Amino acid sequence: MKKLSSPDSVTFPGKPTQFSAECWFDDACILDMDYFVKTISGIKAKGVRPDLIGSIIAHYASKWLPDLAYEDANKGLTNFEESPESVTASWMKKRFFVETLVGILPPEKDSLPCNFFLRLLRTANMVNVEPAYREELEKRISWQLDQASLKELMIPSFSHTCGTLLDVELVSRLVKKFVHLDIEGAKSGAALVKVAKLVDCYLAEAAMDSNLSLSEFVALAGALPSHARATDDGLYRAIDTYLKAHPEVTKQERKSLCRLIDSRKLSPEASLHAAQNDRLPVRAVIQVLFSEQAKLNKQLDWSGSFSGIRSPNIGFDPSAARCLSKREVGAQQMEIRKLREEVLRLQSQCNAMQVQIEKLVEKKKGTFFRWKKLGIIPSIKSGSISVVDRIVEGDREGEAAFGRQTPIDLKTKLVRGKNSNTPKHRQWRKSLDS
Repeated sequence: MKKLSSPDSVTFPGKPTQFSAECWFDDACILDMDYFVKTISGIKAKGVRPDLIGSIIAHYASKWLPDLAYEDANKGLTNFEESPESVTASWMKKRFFVETLVGILPPEKDSLPCNFFLRLLRTANMVNVEPAYREELEKRISWQLDQASLKELMIPSFSHTCGTLLDVELVSRLVKKFVHLDIEGAKSGAALVKVAKLVDCYLAEAAMDSNLSLSEFVALAGALPSHARATDDGLYRAIDTYLKAHPEVTKQERKSLCRLIDSRKLSPEASLHAAQNDRLPVRAVIQVLFSEQAKLNKQLDWSGSFSGIRSPNIGFDPSAARCLSKREVGAQQMEIRKLREEVLRLQSQCNAMQVQIEKLVEKKKGTFFRWKKLGIIPSIKSGSISVVDRIVEGDREGEAAFGRQTPIDLKTKLVRGKNSNTPKHRQWRKSLDS
């Protein structure tokens, strides 16, 4: 029997592995299932890591059932499809094989990926294994449901009593078990959000089936708590798809579907689509419009709190609740940018004018003192204080040294300053004496 050079080199199928070159078991081990089970039991007793044991089981399963492999081209030596036996005998072997694999699975949660468990469950439902083995697989899948992909989750329904193409009841059971783990604290909030997105995508695919009943859709959509969905856009898309594929849905049933949606969690694009959706009842559309109006009022109040102005509580206006498109938002941003540039340009012009005014005022100050000697006071203003006021203040300061001068005193001073010996002055004094 061949052995691996390093047990750590064993990985999951679909990733780099050394099984093709150096396999620690030969084809005889693959053909003899009992021998393989004994070998796995011996490996577990040796204390090998659970993920390595899981990779060995996955590789062994891909040899027997190519459907469980990551690539269908990886077909084994004992493929059931190539067996010359009857279909019934082939299905009985598949059932025994699946039940054997479930019995030797490592008890650890992360020993095998969730997608492998989903493919194994698909085969188990197809060959109708015992309910105990099916429940074990469903439990293992619910532990890692946040790691599942939509493609592997779309398991067809093999029951003749079910009219839908997909096994919606199975997914509902998986989601409920996962939510129960979340309530117990075994799962984080991020894992719950991933499962909510996965469920919404699954609902959008299952809603296209005309045989999907309203009760099944509501049961799966309502299996998650309200806080699991950060946004209800995916759920709204699934409900809209269901209404398209089921035009015979009554008005009351439409109302029950729309109750699943929280209009406050819709994005502006989804709210705009819902406001124009004729398939939704009028009450649901009004709720969407009111929610958008409330969002706009909150934004206005938040922006007004910085400027000190609180927006008034205006009445309901359907036009104000309309969501703007990307083109309209871009046009508004361009307009705001232009206004900012215009304000900056006007501000620079105002600064330049202010500088020129200050220069003119400085020149006027120099000429004012020359006018003051002649008794002329020009009415020139500089800023908020006029030049006349400055002149009055200057005169008040001069009163302390020279006293208050009246117009008569000023006239007397001017007359005395002239030459009193001129003939004209003598004649003027004679006329006063006479």
